Amino acid sequence: MSKVAIVMGSDSDLPVMAKAARTLDKLGVSYEMTIISAHRQTEKFFEYAKNAEKNGFKVIIAGAGMAAHLPGMFAAIFPLPVIGIPMHTKSLGGRDSLYSILQMPSGIPVATVAIDGAVNAALLAAKILAVSDDELLSKLKAYTDELRQQVEAKDEKLQNIGFEEYIKNM
Repeated sequence: MSKVAIVMGSDSDLPVMAKAARTLDKLGVSYEMTIISAHRQTEKFFEYAKNAEKNGFKVIIAGAGMAAHLPGMFAAIFPLPVIGIPMHTKSLGGRDSLYSILQMPSGIPVATVAIDGAVNAALLAAKILAVSDDELLSKLKAYTDELRQQVEAKDEKLQNIGFEEYIKNM
């Protein structure tokens, strides 16, 4: 199965990025997780980005906070899809990260998910890979069906016990 690179500029991003890894695990998508800084390890970063396609990566999920250059730098070098995850920040709540990743120049696209949206980044990566992988597509359909069943079960519980009791048990 195709590989996804999960990259982050700092270990402080790991709790969020772990959600992407867990989601890919659930779907059976192989990945590699790496901490690499586009600012502090420029030579290592460029080597990693230039060789990502050759190393079998089909999609890169890059999490970044504040200036959030990592996803855009990957998109400038890696010819396949890059998904950016803006990280929540103390100073601006992640809006700085979000705007930095969203505002890429024409010709250098980065798919961007919500602030700390690692689960959706993993699902988007899986959907990209599923274009040519029927087994993965079946797993994604099952995942969607599981979500539907969870909502139906919650509504059934609400209908059976009423909202006051439901809230008490939340």
